[in-house]
Amino acid sequence: MSSDEPGGTPAAPPKQMGAAYGLGRFFIAPLARAIYRPRVEGRENVPRTGPVIFASNHLSFIDSVAIPVASPRPVHFLAKSSYFEKWASRQFFTAIGAIAVERGAGQAALDALDQQRALLEDGRAVALYPEGTRSLDGRLYKGRTGVAFLALQTGAPVVPVGLIGTDKVMPVGAKVPTTKERITVRFGEPLDLSPHGPASSGRARRGATDEIMAAIHALSEQELANAYNEVPAQNPIDRIKQVLPHERI
Repeated sequence: MSSDEPGGTPAAPPKQMGAAYGLGRFFIAPLARAIYRPRVEGRENVPRTGPVIFASNHLSFIDSVAIPVASPRPVHFLAKSSYFEKWASRQFFTAIGAIAVERGAGQAALDALDQQRALLEDGRAVALYPEGTRSLDGRLYKGRTGVAFLALQTGAPVVPVGLIGTDKVMPVGAKVPTTKERITVRFGEPLDLSPHGPASSGRARRGATDEIMAAIHALSEQELANAYNEVPAQNPIDRIKQVLPHERI
């Protein structure tokens, strides 16, 4: 098994989200739309049934709320397991479609891909950020290949998403979003990435990723960083890994 392919024990079938998610879908989402008045473009581009991957730029913590609120169908995304430790935060994140996962690189990243694959194979929609982490300077960073791998492996179409203004509604460090700013959520036309080749091909994954990022860039109109958005290395080994050529997933 190569280092860029999930493998081993298959992911467990996704669980039903339960009452908290139903409450969020039918009450919290409409309330958020009424309060924050997001501009939503391209809702007609979102397939109403079957597996679909929303691939979005990432500017703010609130991005993972903006996409489910704007989407015409339920959307799931992975969130740090620490967000589910307290009852109140667990109810909130469950209500907006979040599923707890251990975040990190290496095996943790592969396990996350397996969970997302299980959701797609169950016919659901998932939201992912190819950049990997939030852009702190507003630029659009290079995409990691995990999203493309999932799309090529499962055959799910990718709907590119351009988020505009979420960093102003809830900047880094803010405790609550402001109502003085409005966000724009743009859904692009679905991408069929199968012409790039099989998921096992590194060239196919890279080509599909570049197509996804080009579509996101056309929607978000951000300045391109032409680099990966790397989390600061915690030790010398991590710093070496960031310098050496390797596939970011």
